[in-house]
Amino acid sequence: MSSIPMDTAVPAYREAGNGDTAVILLHGVGGGSSVWSPQMKALAEAGYRAIAWDMPGYGGSAPVAPYTMAALADAVLALIRHVNAARTVLVGHSMGGMVVQETLARAPGCTQALVLVGTSAAFGKPGGEWQQRFLDDRLAPLRAGKSMAELAEQLVPAMTTAAADPAGIAQAKAAMGAVPAATYEAALRALAGFDRRAALPAIDVPTLCIVGEFDNAAPPSVMRGLAERIRGARFEQIDGVGHLTPMEAPAAFNASLLRFLKEA
Repeated sequence: MSSIPMDTAVPAYREAGNGDTAVILLHGVGGGSSVWSPQMKALAEAGYRAIAWDMPGYGGSAPVAPYTMAALADAVLALIRHVNAARTVLVGHSMGGMVVQETLARAPGCTQALVLVGTSAAFGKPGGEWQQRFLDDRLAPLRAGKSMAELAEQLVPAMTTAAADPAGIAQAKAAMGAVPAATYEAALRALAGFDRRAALPAIDVPTLCIVGEFDNAAPPSVMRGLAERIRGARFEQIDGVGHLTPMEAPAAFNASLLRFLKEA
């Protein structure tokens, strides 16, 4: 594993189970450790050690400055070392999946298996204009004086479907509503230059790519293309749901995750 700065703090996390394999769950830009509650329960019952982090600046984790993908990768490595499990599996949803890719590019041996959920290998399009429009659109409600809770009420329904688990939707709204506005903006800006497409062929651990049928942030076509560039990666689509797949369809998602872990 590559070296990390000595002053890198171990982020806050929730833990369940006590198996030899630590499954580290990384949430998206509007999430937090709480969104993984159904997965933590299922993993612990199946004999795994489930670790759900709060990304720097979220929940009980101290922020980092500058807030960059490199700094977030360092935080992941600090957590892996702190957990000190015999085996590690990284599971990243949305931005969490990008942080996982950044971490792997910097420390290829840090995990024994990988699960990417509703994510991509690059953010936006060349030139930066799309990214700036995205940032402007996402931050406009906050600039207009709306709270993160009000933003959650607007964004979560737009990312999910009518078939979603109501408890998961409530959990997603609560998590986004609790994110500090400054952290949310910093995380979005950290995404703007992310591009690890060239690193995909170098990934050499068992990999599962999961996406919701109606994911409008990381569509199935994008996730399938990502899987095709990772040697031996498996692609799975969960029908009827959108971008917040682990929260919208926890039973189906957990079944796919546990099946992969058993086989990998």
